[in-house]
Amino acid sequence: MELTTRGRYRVLGRPRDPDELLLVELDDDSFDPTYVRTDGYEGSLDDEVGSLRPGYVVEATLSWDDDGTPAFDAVSVERRSLVEFVDDVTGLFEAARETWNEAVAAGEGMNSRTTRDTDGRPNGALYVFAEQPGARDLFDEFRSGVLPLEPLVARVNEERGDDDPREMFVMRPDDGQFVVVYIVFEKEGMLANTMRETYDCPR
Repeated sequence: MELTTRGRYRVLGRPRDPDELLLVELDDDSFDPTYVRTDGYEGSLDDEVGSLRPGYVVEATLSWDDDGTPAFDAVSVERRSLVEFVDDVTGLFEAARETWNEAVAAGEGMNSRTTRDTDGRPNGALYVFAEQPGARDLFDEFRSGVLPLEPLVARVNEERGDDDPREMFVMRPDDGQFVVVYIVFEKEGMLANTMRETYDCPR
């Protein structure tokens, strides 16, 4: 008898294989990563799987083969947030560099700030984390779901008092010293569009 499970997940992308989507479990605090195949579907399910984007929150039923390989049995999109992973970034924006320099000056391994638009309104939550050469690759851990983004997203949602779709940018500058997680509050707003254009993240 084929085993099926149902849950809520965030789609993170295809860090391991182009024929797999990485899902991160959201129903508990484990944030377990699961790789689900994306080929071999038919009809509307094939269309639904093909339309999934990194960052989406979905409800999905997974069917598991005898060898433990999961496939989508059903999937529906709950929230159309987006996430981009951009490595080896040149010309990193000033607020990220300033936040990192403040961390270095304070002897801290991480730092954060709220960014604001020209009218002083909050428009994003910016986090920087020191990379750990030879020990851990934080950028890869975010991209592979080993280090979950969800606690940062939950903090933003709690402070904002909503769970609207966001745009998230996980970036590592070309000097490799730190990793940026930038959660832009308004999806498809001016800031998100500027980030996408500046760092070549096609929608």
